[in-house]
Amino acid sequence: MASQQVKESLGTLNKDSFVALLTNLIGESKFVQNNPPDLIPEEDRVVKHVLDYPGTEPGKILSFVGMHMDVVTANPNDWVCLFFFFAFDLSFLSQNYGFGLDWNLILLQLSIDGEKLRGRGTTDCLGHVALVTELMRRLGETKPKLKSTVVAVFIANEENSAITGVGVDALVKDGLLDKLKGGPLYWIDTADKQPCIGTGGIIPWKLHVTGKLFHSGLPHKAINPLELTMEALKEIQTRFYRDFPPHPEEQVYGFATPSTMKPTQWNYPGGGINQIPFECTVSGDVRLTPFYNVKDVIEKLQEYVDDINENIEKLDTRGPVSKYALHDENIRGSLTLTFDEANAGVACNLDSRGFHVLCKATEEGSWTCKTLFNHWEFATHSRTASERFIIFDEGFDVQTAGYGLMATYHAKNEYCLLSDMGQGYQVFVSIISQLED
Repeated sequence: MASQQVKESLGTLNKDSFVALLTNLIGESKFVQNNPPDLIPEEDRVVKHVLDYPGTEPGKILSFVGMHMDVVTANPNDWVCLFFFFAFDLSFLSQNYGFGLDWNLILLQLSIDGEKLRGRGTTDCLGHVALVTELMRRLGETKPKLKSTVVAVFIANEENSAITGVGVDALVKDGLLDKLKGGPLYWIDTADKQPCIGTGGIIPWKLHVTGKLFHSGLPHKAINPLELTMEALKEIQTRFYRDFPPHPEEQVYGFATPSTMKPTQWNYPGGGINQIPFECTVSGDVRLTPFYNVKDVIEKLQEYVDDINENIEKLDTRGPVSKYALHDENIRGSLTLTFDEANAGVACNLDSRGFHVLCKATEEGSWTCKTLFNHWEFATHSRTASERFIIFDEGFDVQTAGYGLMATYHAKNEYCLLSDMGQGYQVFVSIISQLED
C-alpha cells in the first residue's frame, strides 16, 4: 500500500474518542497504583476498556503478564519480515510516591482544562495506552493492506521488581515476542516528543564501616568509623573515576554527565556528641552510561574495598591520633560493601532503520531530531530499566519516544497536552507509512 494512502486511511487522532477512552482509564488509576505489598495493580481494569475496540481477540489476552493486541493482520501466519511494535505500561507508581500524604486525589479522575488533560498517568503511562489504542482502533476499522504487521503490547508491572515473572520478562521467556525481531520496536514511555536515544544504568550500593566506640575526649583509644568512611570513600571514588572515565560515545548520545559514583545517604546509630560511634553506613549509587558494563563496575568496586581492608593502615588519617588499627588490642576497622538490584543503561542504534524512520517522522511534525536527549530518570525505577535491557539484550531494534511532558512526569499535578498526543499519533502514522516504502 502506498505510504500516502496509509496516511490518508489513518488520518488524524480522533480527539473525542481519545479523551473518552482516557477518561475511563484515568478512572481506574486508583486501582493500578504499583507499590507492593500494599498496592498491587489490577491491570485488567484498564484492559477491559481497551477490549471494547475493534480488532481485539480474547484468545490473545495474556492476563496479568500483559496484553497483546494485533489487528493487522490477526493471523500470525500472515506476518511478514517487517514488524512494528509498541511497548508501554498499564500501571504506575503509587500516588504518594515522593509527595507525602497531601496528594491531590482529584488526579485520580481526568479533568480537562483546554489543552491540558490532568490526571495520574496522563503523561507517564495511561495517556500512551489510550493513544496507541486509538491507533489500533483506526487500523482495525480501515484494515489497510500493509507490508508490515502492526503489533501493540501493553506491559504489566513495569514499575517495580518485587513481583517477577510478569511483563516483558515473561513475554520474552515464553517466546511470545520472537516473531517481532524482524522490524523496529518503539518503546513509548518517554516524554517531550523527542526520541530518547539512551538511558543510564544504576548500581545502588551501601558501604558499612565498623571501628571502635570510645569517648571523644580519648580519640587515640577509638577507631572513628566516620573518618574511616570519608577517607575510604575518597579513595574508592578516585579509583572509580580513573577506571571509568568519560567515554567518547557520551557526547555522541548527548549525556549531560559521564558515569558517576557518589554517596547520597549517611546513617549511624546515634549517641552523644561526646561519643565516637562503633559503626556507620553510607549509601549511594553509581549512574553508569551504557558504554560500560555493570558487572565490571561491581567487580571493581568490590576490588577497591577488599584492597582497602587489606591495607587499611595505608589509608590517609585525620590528625595526629587518628588511626584505623589498634595493634595493642588487635582491632582493625573494616569495610563491607553490598549492592541492591543493579540495571544497565541502553543506547539505541543510531544507524538502524527504526531510528531513521522515527527521526523522519519526528521532523515531519515540525520538530528537529537534532535535539535528541538521554535520560537518567528511567534508571531510577529498576523494572523500567531492566525490562528495556531485556529487550535490547534479546536483539530487538529498540527506539524510544513519548508524547507526555517531562515537567509533569510523576509530578504532583500530572497532565499531558491533547495537541501533543495528536502529534504523537501523526508520528505513529508516519512510521507505519514509511515502512511501506
